[in-house]
Amino acid sequence: MSENKGELKLTSPAFKDGAAIPDKYTCHGEDVNPRLLISGVPEEAKSLVLTVDDPDSPTGTWDHWLLFDIEPTEREIEENSVPSSALHGKTSFGDRKYSGPCPPPGTPHHYNFKLYALDKKLGLAAGATKPSLEKAMKGHIIAQTQLTGIFLTDKSRNVSDE
Repeated sequence: MSENKGELKLTSPAFKDGAAIPDKYTCHGEDVNPRLLISGVPEEAKSLVLTVDDPDSPTGTWDHWLLFDIEPTEREIEENSVPSSALHGKTSFGDRKYSGPCPPPGTPHHYNFKLYALDKKLGLAAGATKPSLEKAMKGHIIAQTQLTGIFLTDKSRNVSDE
């Protein structure tokens, strides 16, 4: 199919790359995952992995969502849902679910939605940690992309975007 010949892409109708994540998808709103659209998955992909992290956390990169062994035929992840084929990894919160942006007041935080196409299924158990995912993915990533959203903390919300 022609859709598989392009570059791997991850987009969201909820926010553009580099733009603010609406409150609905944060702890200030419903704290549900935004709808995500996937395109350009390589034909040889056997699975997809999605991670969402905050590299601006004062304690180091904070993992908000880990999904793996997603079928490579998935073209979207609906709002407040998980593909039936996906397994949840264990986040920095110690749970297996999406937890939206909720940083302490101060400077804006970036949230990286990273999508990887792999040449194999990871075959890890649900609840695998990010280091386990990264180790299993090593040498098997055939394409990757990133969608970044920004959370404007209380202090930074008073600053105009324009």
